Amino acid sequence: MSLTPDNEVRSREELVMFLRELHQEFRRHGEEWENHTLERFLEALAAWVHDAPGAYRNLGQEFPADGSWDFFAQALYAATIYE
Repeated sequence: MSLTPDNEVRSREELVMFLRELHQEFRRHGEEWENHTLERFLEALAAWVHDAPGAYRNLGQEFPADGSWDFFAQALYAATIYE
């Protein structure tokens, strides 16, 4: 799986691969990211999730209403305490 916005993550395993690639990309080039601190990253994540329907609309795509928002929220929270 290549780390691009065009990836379609279709399974838990593909999400794990994507997250690991994202982590490696941060380790290699994190200082170049716009949001290179956890504070800025989480702020941007919240802003993008809020604005996502418009972002999809601007790209001529349908917003995926059937995503598991609860799973994503649980995964983000668990990462704050999981060893």
